[in-house]
Amino acid sequence: MPPSESKSERYRNLNQRLDPLLAGETDEIALMATIVSELHHAFADFHWTGFYRVVAPGLLKIGPYQGGHGCLTIPFERGVCGKCAREGRTQLVPDVHALPYHIACSGSTRSEIVVPVRDGRGTVRAVLDIDSDQPAAFDAKDQHALETIVTRLQPAWPG
Repeated sequence: MPPSESKSERYRNLNQRLDPLLAGETDEIALMATIVSELHHAFADFHWTGFYRVVAPGLLKIGPYQGGHGCLTIPFERGVCGKCAREGRTQLVPDVHALPYHIACSGSTRSEIVVPVRDGRGTVRAVLDIDSDQPAAFDAKDQHALETIVTRLQPAWPG
């Protein structure tokens, strides 16, 4: 992406790319993989971008991702991803080192945003986790854009 492009423009262009790629798709893995790939390559400061899927009560398992290795499983009781899944609310963390419950899958992570992914009935089915090696890399614009983007997964889990 051109460096002169604003964050809002990057998200707008990302959504325009996602429209034809996701049209008619209902497979959760295909949807997740496509969204992750497009997100990861749209923003230079996203060093880990991926989904964790709810695979059992209180348990997340890694899904499609881009970047270094992630944690394979995360109980709802642990970490920022677990808190997001447990509470069903986006977690915007400007400094992960300030959180005693942060799970350090990568020592270079400085900030993180985790967004719940809901099915048509409102049940949390996954979380979108994005890490940056920059402090305070995420803001309300990211939160709004990412909360909108994850709704594209609802066709995988009809109400």
